Amino acid sequence: MASNKLARTNDDIQIVLSKLLREIKDPRVQQGMISVTRVETTGDLRYSKVWLSVMGMKDEKEFKKGLKSASGWLRRELGNTMKLRYTPELVFEIDHSIEYGAHISQVISSLDIKHDEEENNEL
Repeated sequence: MASNKLARTNDDIQIVLSKLLREIKDPRVQQGMISVTRVETTGDLRYSKVWLSVMGMKDEKEFKKGLKSASGWLRRELGNTMKLRYTPELVFEIDHSIEYGAHISQVISSLDIKHDEEENNEL
């Protein structure tokens, strides 16, 4: 039962953070389209690991610095929005899976493969 509550808490944190990340005015953070792909919170609600995917990121190092400087504000706003006993400390990780998926999709679409219809016409 406790893991179900933790899963709901993770989902709520993901929703709230996705809205709050759009409000950050730091240009280091606003480098592209940011999406929160996953959140994992410890059982005692002290730490939350947040995976972010950014399409069009220019400088990953500066992006992380901007997130670190905004993490206090994000945590405070998260605490104001969600009524939790403890507001978790946010640890950010960059998730490259969406960029990798887009790259694979581009590679597949650039291949010159005959489709079934073309093969049937040749017979």
